[in-house]
Amino acid sequence: MPENDIHRIESLLPDALSVDRYAVLRRLALLKRRRAGRMTQKSYRQQLAAIERRLVASAARRQKRAANRPRVTDAPALPITDRKDDIIAAIALHAVVIVSGETGSGKTTQLPKYCLAAGRGIDGRIGCTQPRRIAATSVARRIAEEMGEPVGRSVGYKIRFQDRTGPDAFVKIMTDGILLAEVQQDRYLSEYDTIIVDEAHERSLNIDFVLGLLKTLLKKRRDLKLIITSATIDTEKFSRAFDDAPVIEVSGRLYPVDVGYYPDDPLFATASDEPNDEMTHVETAVAAIRRLKRRGPYGDILVFMPTEQDIRETCEILEGDGAPGERVMPLFARLTADEQARVFARTKGRKIIVATNVAETSLTIPGIRYVVDSGLARVSQYNPRTRTTALPVEPISRSSADQRKGRCGRVENGVCVRLYSEEDYLSRPLFTPPEILRSNLAEVILRMTALKLGDMAVFPFIDRPAAKSIRDGTEALKELGAVTENLAGEEVSKTRGGGRGRERRAGRRKADGSNLRPGLFLTKRGALMARLPIDPRLSRMLIEAGKQGCVADGTVIAAALSIQEPRERPADRAEEADRAQVLFVNPASDFLTLVNIWNRYQETWREQKTTGQMKKFCRAHFLSYRRMREWRDIHVQLNDILAENGLSRAGAAEVDPDGRYAAIHKAVLSGFLSNIAVRKEKNVFQAAKGREVMIFPGSALFNRAGDWIVAAEMVETSRLFARMTATVDSAWLEELGGSLCRSTYLNPRWDARRGEVVASQQVSLFGLVIVTGRTVSFGPIDPETATEVFIRGALVDGDVLHPPAFLLSNRKLIQSIKDMEDRIRRRDILVDDEEMVRFYRSRLQRVYDLRTLNRLIREKGSAGFMRMEPEDVMNSPVGNDLFDRYPDRVELGRERYRCSYRFDPGQPDDGLTVTIPATVAASIPPGQTDRLVPGLLREKIETLLKRLPKQYRRQLVPIARTAEIVADEIEAGNEALISALGKLIYRRFGVDIPGTAWSTEGLPEHLIMRIAITGPRGEIIRSSRDTEILRQSVSSDLPADDWEAARRRWEKTRITSWDFGDLPESLELAIQGGGDWVVFPGLAVEDSDSGCSINLRLFQRRDTAEASHVKGIAALYRLHFSKDMKFLKKTLALSPDRSQAARYFGGIRRVEKRLYDTLVSRLFELNIRTHEDFTDQAKALGAKIIPFGRDIVGRLLPVIDACYDARTRIHQLETANRTNPVLAAFYSRLQTELMRLVPENVVELYDLHRLEHLPRYVRAVEIRARRAAVNLEKDQVKAADLAPFTAGLDRLLQSLSTTSSPEKRKAIEDFFWLIEEYKVSLFAQELRTAVPVSEKRLRERMIEIERMG
Repeated sequence: MPENDIHRIESLLPDALSVDRYAVLRRLALLKRRRAGRMTQKSYRQQLAAIERRLVASAARRQKRAANRPRVTDAPALPITDRKDDIIAAIALHAVVIVSGETGSGKTTQLPKYCLAAGRGIDGRIGCTQPRRIAATSVARRIAEEMGEPVGRSVGYKIRFQDRTGPDAFVKIMTDGILLAEVQQDRYLSEYDTIIVDEAHERSLNIDFVLGLLKTLLKKRRDLKLIITSATIDTEKFSRAFDDAPVIEVSGRLYPVDVGYYPDDPLFATASDEPNDEMTHVETAVAAIRRLKRRGPYGDILVFMPTEQDIRETCEILEGDGAPGERVMPLFARLTADEQARVFARTKGRKIIVATNVAETSLTIPGIRYVVDSGLARVSQYNPRTRTTALPVEPISRSSADQRKGRCGRVENGVCVRLYSEEDYLSRPLFTPPEILRSNLAEVILRMTALKLGDMAVFPFIDRPAAKSIRDGTEALKELGAVTENLAGEEVSKTRGGGRGRERRAGRRKADGSNLRPGLFLTKRGALMARLPIDPRLSRMLIEAGKQGCVADGTVIAAALSIQEPRERPADRAEEADRAQVLFVNPASDFLTLVNIWNRYQETWREQKTTGQMKKFCRAHFLSYRRMREWRDIHVQLNDILAENGLSRAGAAEVDPDGRYAAIHKAVLSGFLSNIAVRKEKNVFQAAKGREVMIFPGSALFNRAGDWIVAAEMVETSRLFARMTATVDSAWLEELGGSLCRSTYLNPRWDARRGEVVASQQVSLFGLVIVTGRTVSFGPIDPETATEVFIRGALVDGDVLHPPAFLLSNRKLIQSIKDMEDRIRRRDILVDDEEMVRFYRSRLQRVYDLRTLNRLIREKGSAGFMRMEPEDVMNSPVGNDLFDRYPDRVELGRERYRCSYRFDPGQPDDGLTVTIPATVAASIPPGQTDRLVPGLLREKIETLLKRLPKQYRRQLVPIARTAEIVADEIEAGNEALISALGKLIYRRFGVDIPGTAWSTEGLPEHLIMRIAITGPRGEIIRSSRDTEILRQSVSSDLPADDWEAARRRWEKTRITSWDFGDLPESLELAIQGGGDWVVFPGLAVEDSDSGCSINLRLFQRRDTAEASHVKGIAALYRLHFSKDMKFLKKTLALSPDRSQAARYFGGIRRVEKRLYDTLVSRLFELNIRTHEDFTDQAKALGAKIIPFGRDIVGRLLPVIDACYDARTRIHQLETANRTNPVLAAFYSRLQTELMRLVPENVVELYDLHRLEHLPRYVRAVEIRARRAAVNLEKDQVKAADLAPFTAGLDRLLQSLSTTSSPEKRKAIEDFFWLIEEYKVSLFAQELRTAVPVSEKRLRERMIEIERMG
């Protein structure tokens, strides 16, 4: 029966070796589970048979071990021998025994032998851990020597890369690190049946982990025995930690030790080298040694110093003393094995050994009689907050001081000299704080997670680490991607193969419905990292090196960082060392410097292949041969482990040489990402987590680093230094940082070019900004905020390059309402932006770009839901009648011009703007611009009324009502606004307001029309609210090529008849670059070498074209009527007897020419544009030429004759009264007045009907002259009646300006002639007036004109 087979096999287990016993138990459990499945009976029996054979073989080996157990010899001289039986009995009865005894009592060497005596070492080996390699090797040699055997037979040792344990060994001495490495391969440590943890007082990280691991293991292995021992152990704490385990105290020493506290102890009663406060601990130690040497030439001296530098300085001083036969030897961990072994050799003279705390425990150096204790040690302190490791030199604890004291008194009476006071000693803590309380726990947590030892916070450490340290270690592993945390209690399972598979969150629950227990779980990367026996950061670096294709270089660097610095720099040969090593230096990377050392070392090995030559090479380049060998050993082991885990070195060949630097340092960064830093000043950098770090002066990067660096370690001594550094590119950091990077998104905004909401991304890693100002899509990051930005930027502001139809419709609607507001100058019609945002917000969710918007529209079927209606964007409706008061075009002159409105006080274009092409600007009557549009007219009238002087204003109150009436009743037309207002107000309200009382200066700008002169493309060339802009010459930018092409097409020269077709008023020319330019064709009379000619020309201004064209038409009619014109000249000829009279008008010939020109101008200067009109007009004009000529002559001759007679008479009177200055002056004024009334160009100046009245006005002057000669006083009285009106005329003339209306100009001219009629009524009543005239009429007329603007 299968059950009987199982029982039979289980009965064999007690006789098997423990290593096989636990393997079989696990296999049996697996076999039982498989049998419940589909396993066949045959296969089941085959496997049972194989298990049985294994147990039988194992039992045979166990019997052999029992038979060959080595003989145990006693050491009666050692104090521990007195407790031998008690110890053996305790081992037999208890799972855990704690042995405490003074240094030198024999614990280390005798306890493994007592275990053998207690029957241990048969089921498995007796494992004994030591904190240091030098201790492990020396203890193994000492025990083997006492047992009379060579190392490796019954007693062996195993340290890193060196295993001297034979297959049948009973005792195995090893470092605690080796035991931890074996746990990963065998969780039950089934190779051992007994484990001794020596020097437990050191409480290193490995010791505490081993103790916690063993406590857990003891519950699973009832056959396992654990012995914990040390000279200075806290026995009570350890006993409680292991369930009140028994404690065996071993008292006594081989030889007594006298303790002196230098310099106060009577042992040192001389004063020759009395220390002082300024002496260093090195100088004090040398002084103490010198005193000890005076006591006699015998007895070796062991000196404890905190640092290697202190050791070198002490050795130099002591060597300088030069005592015969005396040897001074350093001892520290970085020395080669041969150099360390020298301290154990016996010599003829005195040895002075200067050591770090490496000699503090488990070492018995023959001949040591004196110990000089500086009381100092460099103690590693890790700060989890800043992730920095400080190596301060600090006072040691009392237990460490006692350990140092115990290094003497082993072979003879000893003396311990403490370089500090007894009070200082007693004030120090009893024990050194455990390393687990001051170390980075990342590696421990990784190992625990790999071994599935549970939560570190509840792991049975002797002293539980602080929560912050556990958190820091966990975070460090998370940063490396080694672990993941199952916070929600989800199950994280892995595929078979040691966790190599990808994690799966199954989310399953226990039967009771509760979630599976949360905790840390290894990732695939973490499982691989846990199998690499190096720091997690280095293992992470190697994994990345495989990804980057630089495994070869990565392995070299990882191996180098796993050992102490291989380069040496002796203080007395520092410059020589620097010169020898300069060929290795890479100025950008200390890591590549290591690679260069390695490559050169390997090249030399391949060439020389002898140990002697390699040592010579190392000496020549100041390299530690021992460290180089260790480097090489680790490198080989790492390669083997990497090969086992599929990280081949073949990928290195794939790295482009140009990309090698980047590949290597990306790998380095992956492991040391938290050690990045950015330049702050020359060698000072801002490091991650708020630290400020300085590049170590020994680095190749000192004074040469780039902006960003990575360091293998941050160590605090005199300050925080970055050691083993390299320059890196910040562009690599984001990819390597991955989820560790923290992004901040600034300035979310709409980007019309990209058609989406974007933001400026700032990426930081460990508090350092690595990316700034990167534009990224913001929608997926914060959909709600992005939607809000999209609504405001794209939809409300309308900033879309290719807007969809609904947005165009909405913008058109909104713009129409804005135009409405600009017209009526209100800002309360259109809803505010927030209301529009609410409109879109109610329709859109998680829409933050045009793509998502279009998708939503497709889902809805149409964009109708996005279209706005007037009621959506208007606060209140506005009647259409209001808009009629703000037309789109205004009439100026003969055309209507486009106008625009803007309500933006203070801006240049506030109010009404009328755009007028530059080509027609001069033809616009300036006076027509002051009426604006009906909607603004009332406000302008009200403003003008309010600015009137008080005597007028108070007659028109209430002003607002008066303005409303005037605005409603004022007549449309071309009359100037001021003139129309004056007339209407006088007529409607009876208030007579002179034109000068109206103030237009300082009117609000929106009540003055803004005139914008435009160019050919519609662009504004110039703008102003001053109508003078219409008269200014505005240069256009009509391209010369377009202008010349148009002239060639249209212009024609030497025209003698209408043979050029009809002429339009204007032409539109399409110009280069787009746009139209209006030009004006017209005839022009131009001078040439052959005389005057009529040409067809193009003009850029309407007024210039019209003025030239009518003269051209006149010239063309002269040619047409050439015969008639010759006869006309005869008709216009004056008889010679009028030569005297004509001399006042320039002579007969000039008068005749003026008559001719006047006729031509008044008959022929016509704006005719078609051939038909020209012909029709010619038919009508033919019959008028001669009669019109005779009519002009008939009207002019009486004027000439009257002027001649009047001037002759006045001259005579002036001559007759030249002795009377008053009369002489009077006649002189009359002559001047006559010349003003009838100037030389009278025929051209006055209309024909004016010529008819001129002889009467002239005769009235003559009559006045004659009568004044008789009664001047009477004339002066009448002149006084005339004076107010002539003065008023002068005032009116002076009031004229370029903005004066044509109506006012015509009214003043009529007033001038009315005064002439008044003169006739005053001075020559007999001539009678042509119109009724009186002083009252003149005054009324003058007031009426003054009302005009």
